[in-house]
Amino acid sequence: MALVAGLLLSDVSTTMSLGAVLLILVLYLLYSGTSSQKAQKEPPGPKPLPLLGNLLQMDLRRVHESLCDLSKKYGSVFTVYFGSKKVVVLAGYKTVKHALVNYADVFGGRDIPPLYHDLANGYGILWANGGNWKVMRRFALAALRDLGMGKRNSEEKIIEETHYLKDVFEKFEGKSFDTTHPVNVAISNIICAITFGNRFDYEDPKFKLMVNRGNENMKNAVSIPLQLYNMFPKIFPRTRNWKELVNNVDNTVNEMQQICNSLKETLNLSVSRGLIDSFFIRKALGENDVHFHEKNLLFTVSNLFIAGTDTTSTTLRWGLFFMAKYPLIQAKVQEEIDRVVGSRLPVMEDRKNLPYTDAVIHETQRLANIVPMSLPHITTCDIQFEGFFIKKGTSVIPLLTSVLKDENEWESPDKFNPAHFLDEDGHFVKSDAFMPFSAGRRVCLGESLAKMELFLFFTSLLQYFQFTPPPGVSEDQLDLTPSVGFTLNPSPHELCAVRRNRSP
Repeated sequence: MALVAGLLLSDVSTTMSLGAVLLILVLYLLYSGTSSQKAQKEPPGPKPLPLLGNLLQMDLRRVHESLCDLSKKYGSVFTVYFGSKKVVVLAGYKTVKHALVNYADVFGGRDIPPLYHDLANGYGILWANGGNWKVMRRFALAALRDLGMGKRNSEEKIIEETHYLKDVFEKFEGKSFDTTHPVNVAISNIICAITFGNRFDYEDPKFKLMVNRGNENMKNAVSIPLQLYNMFPKIFPRTRNWKELVNNVDNTVNEMQQICNSLKETLNLSVSRGLIDSFFIRKALGENDVHFHEKNLLFTVSNLFIAGTDTTSTTLRWGLFFMAKYPLIQAKVQEEIDRVVGSRLPVMEDRKNLPYTDAVIHETQRLANIVPMSLPHITTCDIQFEGFFIKKGTSVIPLLTSVLKDENEWESPDKFNPAHFLDEDGHFVKSDAFMPFSAGRRVCLGESLAKMELFLFFTSLLQYFQFTPPPGVSEDQLDLTPSVGFTLNPSPHELCAVRRNRSP
């Protein structure tokens, strides 16, 4: 470029035409542009249309499946456009692990779509970055560990709750019923016991309303109008779905505020009843971090309540559904529980002696695949990754469904096969490609609690009940097609919970 400028300044009297100068300039720009592209090769992908991007190439009700199909053509790192928004998709176990674990800091940011900015405004844990996220995640992890998350204290709370859930199931006297509400409130009560310091009666009207609002939000959040709002916030108006969602979140936060106020009034600095008490105790003892304020607490508690309820309860419902769908597998689980546990209550110590049951729970998590696209990440700096240049601030989707169903990692990725987690001698074996809680900096902070809940609820219910389809419905008629919401739920269904003769 300096050469061209010099020619123009020093050779005004020469015979070089203006056209020749322009030709040199164009050639220079083309050359430099090509060099830049070669040095910064971006991930490939389908050609986007103006404004629409690649929307016409995707099923908005099954986006994860569309992205899996595109990965077969464009590879494990590729680009798609949701409208005008550029997104890099990571597919397959090796690529997802490489990004989230080996480059944890780079891929550790949270991309916050407009809807979730409206809802949380950067507070809490799920939809936060920077200081807010670091401080509240660190606090939540420390508080939950101090309260015994994944340890004996949590185990006792879960075992207690299994009694209440079994009582609800037994009231149906073997007749078919929808497991959604009782399972949701049971799992919610574990979160409440750890967070607030007490559980709620299943028929408590405020408690039921909070749980139901959370369920509605999980369904509405991925409705097509709200997906379009996230992609085109300046074009698509804030629809009825948006207003309902915001109103639900506001009401939940207000109720959390009331609970916090009540706990604050009865606070004992020497005893923490739950996570909220831990927050107020730290404040009273001099915690003065600028991010350590009640707004962050309210949204953190709301995050734990909604996310901690939906993910675990959905997985447990899938587990019961699979048992009704596959009675021979259910029979093997129950034979193992009867042989090892007998008539006493299952405890976490039993897990090492229940390899087949443990494998069935893991296979439930793998095949249920309830969070197929994780939550969106964002790059925190420029990076050369697997031969491609990804710019700072790029939205990234770690496609977890492509990990949990990676053909290179699983013998029969689309079938329910507990042998995925068993060796030839029937011993339980871990798999590195088992990643339902994601990985890296944004790995689920309640992972240890969720594992304990799934094991204790599942074994207790299978010890006590035989799960079957409703009368007149065969196992083959139970449809495995998921109902799409924020998480992938089983399609609406009912099951029969028949008390077993050998149950305690």
